Amino acid sequence: MASRQIVKLAKELGFKSSKELMEILKGLGIEKPSNFSVLEEDEYEKFRKYYERRGQAEPAPPQATAPLVREAPPKREDAAPAAVSVIAPPKAAPQEETVQAPAKPKVKPTGQPRPPVVAVLGHVDHGKTTLLDQIRKTHVAQGEAGGITQSIGAYQVEYQGKKITFIDTPGHRAFTGMRARGAQATDMAILVVAADDGVMEQTREAIAHARAAGVPILVAINKIDKPGVDLKRVKAQLAEEGLTPEDWGGETITVPVSALTGQGLDELLEMILLVAELEELRADPKRPAQGIIIESHLDPTRGPVATAILRDGTLRERDVVVAGTAWGRVRALLNDRGQRITEASAGLPVLILGLSHVPPLGIPLEVVDSPAQAKKIVEERQEQERRARLQRAHLTWEDVLARAAAQKGVLRLILKADTLGSLEAATNELQQLQTDDLKIEILFAGVGTINESDVLLAASSEDEVSVLGFRVELDPKAKEVAEGEQVTVRTYDIIYQLTEDVRKALKGLVEPEFKELKIGEAEVRGVFKIPKVGTVAGCYVRDGVVLRHAQVRVMRNGSPIFQGKLQSLKRFDQDVREVPKDKECGIKIEGFEDVKVGDRLEIFTLRRVDTL
Repeated sequence: MASRQIVKLAKELGFKSSKELMEILKGLGIEKPSNFSVLEEDEYEKFRKYYERRGQAEPAPPQATAPLVREAPPKREDAAPAAVSVIAPPKAAPQEETVQAPAKPKVKPTGQPRPPVVAVLGHVDHGKTTLLDQIRKTHVAQGEAGGITQSIGAYQVEYQGKKITFIDTPGHRAFTGMRARGAQATDMAILVVAADDGVMEQTREAIAHARAAGVPILVAINKIDKPGVDLKRVKAQLAEEGLTPEDWGGETITVPVSALTGQGLDELLEMILLVAELEELRADPKRPAQGIIIESHLDPTRGPVATAILRDGTLRERDVVVAGTAWGRVRALLNDRGQRITEASAGLPVLILGLSHVPPLGIPLEVVDSPAQAKKIVEERQEQERRARLQRAHLTWEDVLARAAAQKGVLRLILKADTLGSLEAATNELQQLQTDDLKIEILFAGVGTINESDVLLAASSEDEVSVLGFRVELDPKAKEVAEGEQVTVRTYDIIYQLTEDVRKALKGLVEPEFKELKIGEAEVRGVFKIPKVGTVAGCYVRDGVVLRHAQVRVMRNGSPIFQGKLQSLKRFDQDVREVPKDKECGIKIEGFEDVKVGDRLEIFTLRRVDTL
């Protein structure tokens, strides 16, 4: 008797989904963490006996009346050859012996099944492009380099009567760029690993990005047509990265393929559809469209052009759409083959003409009722962005420590170094700094310059993550992204400096504790725009005292809108150290120009609290 994978067994027996089979197994006392778990021999035998009894008690699922024969792979590379498992036709059994598995009411997702959206990631030379071309069955011709097929960045294929959408991005930088802005354009990731090379540096990076996105990962082991490839070695490397193959007792679907010959691609597409079925991807075509911008550019003849993957609803020509601070009435829609269409359904990649300007990558797209509503939404977002720019300050190392303290004593890092030896040395030094209460979590460690991908990975993580470099530089594009996404990046040439900063960081997680002490309150009664100085608030001190360089919180309509520092304090034309209650003064707030009459300023200082 051989072990069996739950998801495949459910499909063979005709269950609507493997979740139904898992409910039956749970009723038999067999609990598994996921649909891709494997039933061991004794568990499978227990289910088989139940299934035979169940056949007389209630109608058997489709396909259950014929014997099913299938070989199961060995759990480990040194395991014995798999035995053949057989499910016999249901036999007669007394009614009283029937086992009834508990059934929980299940809330079905609304709408209709929609095509899954798949991103293909992996090392640069491991065959991603060839794999996509083979799936598409046609290669992009030289003359189409500037055409719609190239610029739309996504396309659909059909397999077994069902559609699959592939995002043809230039790698995981765009994939994580969307995630960094809160978007979730993809439903799963295909990790392409070459059988001759195995897991490489960019493979590990792709794994980190896919995990940050929180999507299922399927592995396509490519180039199996090459002589002398060792699949066991590749699977062992995947297991070391936490992607233990299902035939080794893990949860990761791995499919051997040849992008060159097409071998194994049918099984890969079948697995994609299987995962999509388990994820229960649905959309309501009657709803207004919602999607994610995956590409955008300014076309010399057509103006702002954006490609969106629709997640729900139906998008039609003449619909009014909003994407970030861009809006417009849809002038034209084009599909992945460059054909003009009048409407687009969920799961379809579509190119949109008619926006006011080029929207950024990863921005949600939505249909609204009217141009007036679109303008109102855009104006509100522009105001929010303006306030964010006013309040935005570059995170200092101390700010990172304060945020890390809120993460329950865990300092999360991305580490880059110039060589593998340097990387290992830095990693070992950092690991030695940990204690039982203070941990260092390295989300990704790699060799080479700190690039845009590293910064986007930090930005896409839910918790505060810093990027540290040892004997490497920060490339210009990564610096620009770090400033825009507010990611802290620090580089070091001496390992002692790196470890000393991190040691201080860990120490700071428990030692520095400050308490807010309110010392005064002032009311803004006038606002003055002074050339070369900025906005100065004319204030009346209602309570306590205002101290120069104290902390200030701006309250408007009972809610805080800004917190920062007093830059200057004046009485008439004189700089003063303090202003007491019932006196007037001029206050300049550092980094804040949006002060208004009626605002209330809470003045406070921070006092360090000694910890035991």
